[in-house]
Amino acid sequence: MKPRFLLAAAVIGLFMLQPVSNLAEAAASKPARTSAKAAQKKPVAKKSVAKKPAAKTAAPKKKAAVKPSAGKTTRNARSKAVPTGKAQRVSVRMAPAAAATAAAAAAAAEEVALALDANGFPQLGSSAFYIVNPANGEVLLERNAAVVVPIASITKLMTAMVVLDAGQSLSEPITITNADIDTLKGTGSRLAIGTTLTREEMLHLALMSSENRAASALARHYPGGERAFIEAMNVKARLLGLWNTRFHDSTGLNPANVSSPRDLAKMVSASASYPLIREFSTSAERYVDVRGRLTRFGNTNGLVKSPEWSISVSKTGYISEAGRCLVMQTWLHDQPVVMVLMDSSGLYTRTADAKRVRKWLEQADSAPRMAAAAVRREG
Repeated sequence: MKPRFLLAAAVIGLFMLQPVSNLAEAAASKPARTSAKAAQKKPVAKKSVAKKPAAKTAAPKKKAAVKPSAGKTTRNARSKAVPTGKAQRVSVRMAPAAAATAAAAAAAAEEVALALDANGFPQLGSSAFYIVNPANGEVLLERNAAVVVPIASITKLMTAMVVLDAGQSLSEPITITNADIDTLKGTGSRLAIGTTLTREEMLHLALMSSENRAASALARHYPGGERAFIEAMNVKARLLGLWNTRFHDSTGLNPANVSSPRDLAKMVSASASYPLIREFSTSAERYVDVRGRLTRFGNTNGLVKSPEWSISVSKTGYISEAGRCLVMQTWLHDQPVVMVLMDSSGLYTRTADAKRVRKWLEQADSAPRMAAAAVRREG
């Protein structure tokens, strides 16, 4: 019986050990499968880690690109419409370069051709001009400087001086009426009849935007009325030594308002001594309430907005008899320069002439020309 017993015990033990061996095999195989999975995932993890720095670098650019207007397009000033994300990525990465390009483009837009005559002087499109240094009286350039011509809205510099000399309250309200409508030239205005502004606002718009109704209203509200105002303008002209200058209205719409370029240079220099004229004539824009509606008025001289120019007094003018005119006092090489440009031939000629004069004066070899210009006389 013992051998049978032993055989039976061996068989039972074999069956009892089978699950244990299966468990051991399972236990042994589980780490193997886990490690296999880990081995399979490990390269993926390494790959994602490798991409992680690039993702971090790109994330801010994508965020900046998509967040403002996802799915829309932006238009570059020099190119066709491109996807917002792409344009923004470039702009974020190249912000300094883009700014430099924009500045260069603006500077290039302001470039004008400078043609010189046989004597080395710039050829200008204005039929009469006078360029002088008011600090020492040195005449830098001139043509037809003594010829008496209509001056259009350059008149408003004298209008402003007479208003300020009167010492009237700048906060006093003034109303535009039918008397301020231009019946001579038929020009329009955004100052509707019934608009009420302060004297200070009227003065600002007259100088900056050349508002004729504002200039007319200022004269009407002068002590003694418009006639007394015109008389005061002519008296002021005599006091300043403007012997070729006559005024018949406060706006410049009347072609009988005349002067010479040489006289106008004196008038510009005199107006430069008034802080409000300097401020108002060179400000880029102003918003005023015109009968309940906020209205923007801009400067008629685009050069005042250019960072390349330092302008202390500015005024433009135009009527058919006068052509397009520009007077201003600017600073070049820390010296004041008064430019009087009268009867320009085209829409932008007066501005282009100012740029040509500046370019000529800033040339490296301009010193002898400036000296020679003092004895140059034309017309």
